[in-house]
Amino acid sequence: MTTTTATANPAQSLYASLGQRTDTKATTVDDAQSRFLTLLTTQLQNQDPLNPMDNAEVTSQLAQISTVDGIERLNASLQKLLDGTTDAQALQAASLVGRGVLVPGTALQLTQGASFGGIELTGSADEVTVAIKDANGLVMRTINLGALPEGVHPFAWDGKTDNGTPAADGNYSMSISAERGGEAVTASALALGQVSSITRGGQGMTINVGALGVFTMADIKEIL
Repeated sequence: MTTTTATANPAQSLYASLGQRTDTKATTVDDAQSRFLTLLTTQLQNQDPLNPMDNAEVTSQLAQISTVDGIERLNASLQKLLDGTTDAQALQAASLVGRGVLVPGTALQLTQGASFGGIELTGSADEVTVAIKDANGLVMRTINLGALPEGVHPFAWDGKTDNGTPAADGNYSMSISAERGGEAVTASALALGQVSSITRGGQGMTINVGALGVFTMADIKEIL
């Protein structure tokens, strides 16, 4: 009786030689590289002697795994850099707790006859004016700051109205106007507040500035 020996399917032999399930996902760069080299070696062992793999094909596969390996390592390095930057930003933000900061806003708080705010100019101005208003929108005091260069500038209000009488402590608002050569210069009002806490979330660091609200690190124009 003639005995027939079954020949294993080349593909089955190839995957069986990997020693693991083919649907297992590599979790590290080294694991992926090891699996690729094992697969390539198995391909070479099971190639058709009459139709061997072309040298250019082998070189191309080696170049591909080298490229993938380099990209994965670059991504890992970038992630470490981002993590380090986030940690540094957290330390910087933590040092702001209890400090006064100027952030975008029109609010002014008059306490014991004194109040502070700021302005930000996109260009130099020949004349800058601050109009301080009460809760009804009535102008209580107009402060002429004169000529100012581009940038952030804090200012103080002595709590007096235009007629020289003291204004009551409380909440006020301000509007800014700036001109250069008769033309308007873009000016933004900055409110002074105290940092009460910081939060580290998915969107980065946020700064809680009491009643003024929540801001990002980029919103802080000046630390006082």
